[in-house]
Amino acid sequence: MDPTGGDTVPRNRAEAPSSSPPQKLLPPPHSGEQLLLAPPERHRPWLRWLLILLAILLVVFLVYHFWPSKKAPAPVAATPVGVASVSTGNMNVVLTGLGTVTPLATVTVQTQISGQLMSVGFQEGQLVKQGQFLAQIDPRPYQVALEQAQGALAKDTASLGQAKSDLARYLLLSRQDSIAKQTVTDQEYLVAQDQGTVKDDQAAVDSAKLNLTYCHIVSPVSGRAGLRLVDPGNYVQTSSATGLVVVTQLQPISVIFVLPEDDIPALAEQMQNGGNLGVSAYDRTNSKVVATGTLATLDNTVDTTTGTVKLRATFPNSNLALFPNEFVNARLLLKTLDQVPEVPVRAVQYGAPGTFVYVVTTNQDSGNQNSATQNSGTQNSDSQPKQTAHVQVITTGITDGDHMQVTKGLKAGDVVVVDGTDQLRDGAEVKISKDAAASSATSNDGPGAPPGQQPQNNKPASSSGT
Repeated sequence: MDPTGGDTVPRNRAEAPSSSPPQKLLPPPHSGEQLLLAPPERHRPWLRWLLILLAILLVVFLVYHFWPSKKAPAPVAATPVGVASVSTGNMNVVLTGLGTVTPLATVTVQTQISGQLMSVGFQEGQLVKQGQFLAQIDPRPYQVALEQAQGALAKDTASLGQAKSDLARYLLLSRQDSIAKQTVTDQEYLVAQDQGTVKDDQAAVDSAKLNLTYCHIVSPVSGRAGLRLVDPGNYVQTSSATGLVVVTQLQPISVIFVLPEDDIPALAEQMQNGGNLGVSAYDRTNSKVVATGTLATLDNTVDTTTGTVKLRATFPNSNLALFPNEFVNARLLLKTLDQVPEVPVRAVQYGAPGTFVYVVTTNQDSGNQNSATQNSGTQNSDSQPKQTAHVQVITTGITDGDHMQVTKGLKAGDVVVVDGTDQLRDGAEVKISKDAAASSATSNDGPGAPPGQQPQNNKPASSSGT
């Protein structure tokens, strides 16, 4: 025992009993406190297993509530589409080319005599007739020249009459051997000279009259007068290259357009048959017919730089719709194909199979497949047979407006998809929509048409022969 009354603590830790658990020293005691040992810790293994069990339960709870469950796939709904039937009809083989409106006559009115421009008789832009008064040159100098020529003519005519009278008298005397024959001969030559002088004077009179006519300038053709190039009061000369005004003929008028040289054989064949080939002129946007006419002629050479040939078509232009040097799109009707299979352009697709369409077939309960009809899209799905769309590769021909010729792959009566093709695949189930079917007559401007061949709803498509 410690003299202070506490327990005896071994001085050397190595001498402490080894069977007792390790002891921890308490903090140093404050003044008046005794140094005590901490009680030994007790092992609790059940607490560790409890925490592990709780963690497992938490993981199971999270997996059960938040792990995505596999649900049964929903049935694929039928794709609504618009359809159209393959039909037969007449299709026009049309050759298209870029053209320019070219007047048949463009005349620069120039003066044929020199003089002062007294007045003009037209308004700028006025439609004038052939022979209509346009301008007046001062006629007074030419009137004086005419009077002088007429005076010389009268004088020389009198001299001729006197010479003829003398010749008649000399001839009478010569028959009586009263004068020498040389005198008669000289008088005959004198008469001939006077006759030549009279003719020269008459020509001078005619020239003076012609100059007076040139003072009164008229339009050489019927057409539209352009801007006035010379104002009244100016002195105009025959050597001037400017002219007074330009008159352009408008009725009739022509369009010069070009076609590829590959179209020459078919075109020449039709021209040799003697038929008049019709030509339609469309505006710059290729959406509106400006005028209709006929093919007039074909050029005699091919432009080697462009590989094209020029053609001229004439148009009556009664409504003056065609304007000189205007750009137009010319369409030449080459021939018409009778009763050929055709489909809407918007039904034709282009992809890996080539040129194809989606053909709609109906699967009957007995397993037979018949073509679907457009009016079968709103019945109850429980009683309506299943309709599917299948890829059908086709061969196409010419294009006429919103329809394309089919030379292989389809027959009349087949039903093809025209709306909703971007959502289809081969063998997909479809549902014919009345609204889509009603709009199937419009042209294709969707993704199914190839680049550069997409017709537009407000633009008639051009056609080309194959």
